[in-house]
Amino acid sequence: MDFNRATFESSFFKKDQLKDSPCQEIVFSGRSNVGKSSLINKLTNRKSIARVSSKPGKTGSINFYKVNDLLRLVDLPGYGYAKVSQKEKARWAELVEGYFNSGRKISLVIQIVDMRHRPTDDDLNMINFLITNGFHFIVVLTKSDKLNKTERETRLANLKTDFPFECFEDINFVIFSSINGEGVAELGSIIESATSKNE
Repeated sequence: MDFNRATFESSFFKKDQLKDSPCQEIVFSGRSNVGKSSLINKLTNRKSIARVSSKPGKTGSINFYKVNDLLRLVDLPGYGYAKVSQKEKARWAELVEGYFNSGRKISLVIQIVDMRHRPTDDDLNMINFLITNGFHFIVVLTKSDKLNKTERETRLANLKTDFPFECFEDINFVIFSSINGEGVAELGSIIESATSKNE
């Protein structure tokens, strides 16, 4: 699968703007400033197909990227930024819930968590939502290049405690860096596998 050919397609700010699509969709979810845009840019080998916001919480739309006629990458708005108004948080929640409840062909959700820190309550709530609703997902641990060897080993040793889900053993964790490329090939293979199963 040639992710290099991905192009920006559209953005939607309200759930009633979402258009029906027959395409498989790969969804990227995570809190604000977790490195979601940088991950998409690295995966597609593009410098700025996904715009990296200068301010956390600034991007409040669902962005669609066309890989080919049968596949879309879907970038959900980042959650968990404290300075966003309650009204805006409610709009984001309605938009994201509307997306997941719209009967789309979601082949895989890529839940992104900053490897340097324990997952936030919002991260855990999102994963619980995915488990409860039966979505196929993986957890990508970003910014691995910012940890030294000891820090990295500590974070990995604490994964089972940090992600206290009964299905922990079934969760696929991918270590990722948009700086040195760690995990890019693995993530690409996982996406290809997920989409081929649903063809």
